[in-house]
Amino acid sequence: MYVGRVMHTELVTVSPDTSLMKARDILEERKIAHLLVVNARGELVGIVSDRDLRQNWASPAVALSKHELNYLLAKVTVEHIMVKKILTVSPLTTIERAALIMQEHRISALPVLDEGRLAGIITSRDVMQVLLEAIGIDEDSRRLTVICEDRIGFLADMSRLLRDEGINIRSLFAWPDKKFPGYYHLVMRVRAADGDKALTVLEQNGYKVLTAYAKDLAPFLASH
Repeated sequence: MYVGRVMHTELVTVSPDTSLMKARDILEERKIAHLLVVNARGELVGIVSDRDLRQNWASPAVALSKHELNYLLAKVTVEHIMVKKILTVSPLTTIERAALIMQEHRISALPVLDEGRLAGIITSRDVMQVLLEAIGIDEDSRRLTVICEDRIGFLADMSRLLRDEGINIRSLFAWPDKKFPGYYHLVMRVRAADGDKALTVLEQNGYKVLTAYAKDLAPFLASH
């Protein structure tokens, strides 16, 4: 999956001279968490989050009255608080790469530039939605986790076994176990009605299957 398939293209933008009060009103009215700041030429020059606004809203509040605070915030513009060193991605960036960038830099949104022009924005919420869809989680599915060694043919052997029993794998993903190098958690979802059958077939053929949390994984490491 690529950013271009997920990004929001109906963008809400403001100019650098937009007041903080106006920016706050826009965020609340549009029910969004980020504002893209563009100059008169339509170029991206900054980004402001609802968190940035809250932090700058509170900073002068102690010493000022409500009337004085509102007057000040009506004069202060987003240019004074916006993030100017902006991390961006292109529509060709993969979702997982975008997720890694957001995690490494502790940010919750990435503007998308297409050949230098602002084309969209992707947020951490969008990434989470893609993950949930990829996992295939729904009420009509059963989750099974096979602890497997990193060897060629493991997945082919297991999927062939389920295929021969008429069991369809709806989704599949894997991640390495940091505590036990060389082992992976292979998480699959099958139709709920096929769950018990899939579990029986796998276990009868020597696969170590987790159906719930196990504090000690050692008994599951001697995989097929």
